[in-house]
Amino acid sequence: MTKKIPSQAQVVIIGGGVVGCSIAYHLTKLGWKEVVLLERKKLTSGTTWHAAGLVGQLRATLNMTRLAQYTAELYTTLEKETGQATGFKQRGSISIATTKERFEELMRGASMAKTFGLEVEAIGPSDIKKLWPLLNVEDVVGGVFLPKDGQTNPVDTTMALAKGATMGGARIFEETKVTAIRQAKGRASGVVTSAGAEIAADYVVIAGGMWSRELGALCGVNIPLQACEHFYIVTEDFPALSPDLPVLRDPDNCAYFKEDAGKLLLGAFEPNAKPWGVDGIPEDFEFGELPEDFDHFTPILEAAMRRIPALERVGIRKFFNGPESFTPDVRYMLGEAPELRHLFVAAGFNSTGIQSAGGAGKVLAEWIVAGHPPMDLWDVDIRRMQPFQGNRRYLTARVSESLGLLYAMHWPYRQYESARGVRTSPFYEQLKARGACFGEAAGWERPNWYASNGEAPAYRYSYGRQNWFPYAAAEHRAAREGVALFDQSSFAKFLLQGRDAEAVLQRICANDVAVPPGRIVYTQWLNERGGIEADLTVTRLAETVYMIVTSGACAVRDFNWLCRHIPPDAQVAATDVTSGYAVLGLMGPRSRALLARLSGEACENGDFPFGQSREIEIGHARLRASRITYVGELGWELYIPTEFARGVFDAVMATGEPLGLRLAGMHAMDSCRIEKAYRSWGHDISDEDTPLEAGLVFACKLDKNIDFLGKDALLRQRERGAPAKRLLQFALDDPEPLLYHNEPIYRDGMIVGRTTSGNYGHSLGRAVALGYVHEPSGVDRAYVAEGRFEIEVAGARFAARASLEPMYDPKSTRIRV
Repeated sequence: MTKKIPSQAQVVIIGGGVVGCSIAYHLTKLGWKEVVLLERKKLTSGTTWHAAGLVGQLRATLNMTRLAQYTAELYTTLEKETGQATGFKQRGSISIATTKERFEELMRGASMAKTFGLEVEAIGPSDIKKLWPLLNVEDVVGGVFLPKDGQTNPVDTTMALAKGATMGGARIFEETKVTAIRQAKGRASGVVTSAGAEIAADYVVIAGGMWSRELGALCGVNIPLQACEHFYIVTEDFPALSPDLPVLRDPDNCAYFKEDAGKLLLGAFEPNAKPWGVDGIPEDFEFGELPEDFDHFTPILEAAMRRIPALERVGIRKFFNGPESFTPDVRYMLGEAPELRHLFVAAGFNSTGIQSAGGAGKVLAEWIVAGHPPMDLWDVDIRRMQPFQGNRRYLTARVSESLGLLYAMHWPYRQYESARGVRTSPFYEQLKARGACFGEAAGWERPNWYASNGEAPAYRYSYGRQNWFPYAAAEHRAAREGVALFDQSSFAKFLLQGRDAEAVLQRICANDVAVPPGRIVYTQWLNERGGIEADLTVTRLAETVYMIVTSGACAVRDFNWLCRHIPPDAQVAATDVTSGYAVLGLMGPRSRALLARLSGEACENGDFPFGQSREIEIGHARLRASRITYVGELGWELYIPTEFARGVFDAVMATGEPLGLRLAGMHAMDSCRIEKAYRSWGHDISDEDTPLEAGLVFACKLDKNIDFLGKDALLRQRERGAPAKRLLQFALDDPEPLLYHNEPIYRDGMIVGRTTSGNYGHSLGRAVALGYVHEPSGVDRAYVAEGRFEIEVAGARFAARASLEPMYDPKSTRIRV
């Protein structure tokens, strides 16, 4: 490898594990020659060298599965291309279930895999026994077999990627630690190495594994990850093992197994993980192993011996304990850092680095070269991370749980148990005292439902109707028939102020925001390709002041998008004021009467029409009341200065309870919004979807002589006629099954799409979902009306009605009454 470090590069990649080498490899495939990779010690010496090497393909979402599929495809050809052995073998994989609930999870995953074009087969205990003869299957309910899954040698695969990169012109330097990351004019501009050499660069990529958080700290970039101890054992020679055995996953016992050169490797994702290196990673750590902990691993080993009785007669050759980095939500981090342009991150792979490296390296390279991601990568976009998540105490607590979640039951609505109570609204204690069961989103504690009649405010999970179902149904009905109160304080709120505020927003917003003060505009922010980057409301407070409201989960992403699209010479200032305002949603047919009593204001339609926002008084406070809704009913959102929030809440409850006011949670809000076919960014719409495809073109100023980001792309798409994909609403004919997301959609017996979000529509009396369908000739009214639709749930198909319009109140008369 080249010895002389250059002074200039197009890109410097920090980290010589499998991910860093993949990024270098893929950049050279795109024609970049001035690619430099720096590794602090030797290639693979961090965590790559001791990875188990599993290459699974079925992931939680379509695009993550596509990336895993690409990784497997790449590994099948890499050895031939480079001449470097990789050890990749497609032996398949089996996941087994020992409970009917786990089997339903696997079957729902198998149904989802069909929409991804992934080969998967549901199998029973006898078939599992044939594929893995040594297994005890007495307690096995069933499983799924993915024949194209495989395993590889992590070190050899990394070396093949590194060789491919150098063949393409990249230069790799080992024993070269990065001690500083330079920046200029808001961009990363290069690095300084331990030898004192400086490399000027157009781009810098942090792919430093468990060192990435401290590398980010060098340049003010938040990369929330924490290393944990990760265990496996390797047996002595195991003559009874076939070399062609599929990888075996036994998630109910937190274990995975693979044949490894005539031996058996048994690894674990235990529920209570052990964080490591919390106070820093030793400077000399290289190919390092951590102390053995047999007591910690013993429960996994004992369960494994029950699963494979022959294991009792085989000795243990190696007990391995090594660090792996984990993130707060068990998804890796990819993309350009919001804090610093041209600084990209690929880190926190949660022990899935080998199976993720090919796809992650490919899309990050394409992102760097093109200036935007090649597909919707929100699942792993680093902009989903909140600033507080880099807190060491928070990370230590959360990753203790998150490691085990890889094999835990993936229940619908499952809530984290660790690091809770981090962000609370001013109403938290008041709502807790009234039976709130809280869920967490972006660190916010949000009431998901309210317990009563002796029910404890705690989840009892299942794939069927969970214990909160009747309580959420009553809250839903209160919003539809009476009046309900929602805590919506987790909404992110930004102010854009200054002489050029209108001009800046007219360029960023797809809808027309040149409205009088006091008007609310629902709009999307689009990219140049017409894809939806954000879905939010903009309220004009004054001639030079706007308030932007978006979801809490998108706070970092949307604020970053706003700031990066303000021209350098614009006279405006953007401020995140989320913490300054608590928000109560007062929703339902009786909300008008209640608000009038509370405020003394005239709230009739002629006095306070839909889409208007103005200041009112409640109790001792002045606050902003905005007539808008996310549940599809008459209602107002109340934006209350935080210091007045508790007093306003008390006043609302005292006046509202005699009128039948009911506290309501996020589950009720979600079921209401899906009934009304309201879209949710990150689920139903993304940067891959255009307003024409999502049914949101009504919120675009296409026919006005006003330019905005994405307009040209939308006009071109509109000229082509009906879009080839379209978001529809679905309702099952059978009232019993439940829908969540990623269920296959059939039209006339053929898979044409998948659901994007689902819930039970209590007003419609059946499960309701949104989902995209695809038809190359165009999805129009005839296509919807003339088709016979079904949705598959855990292998069974159910007839469904499809609609372009909301099935609940399609004319929105209830909102505008």
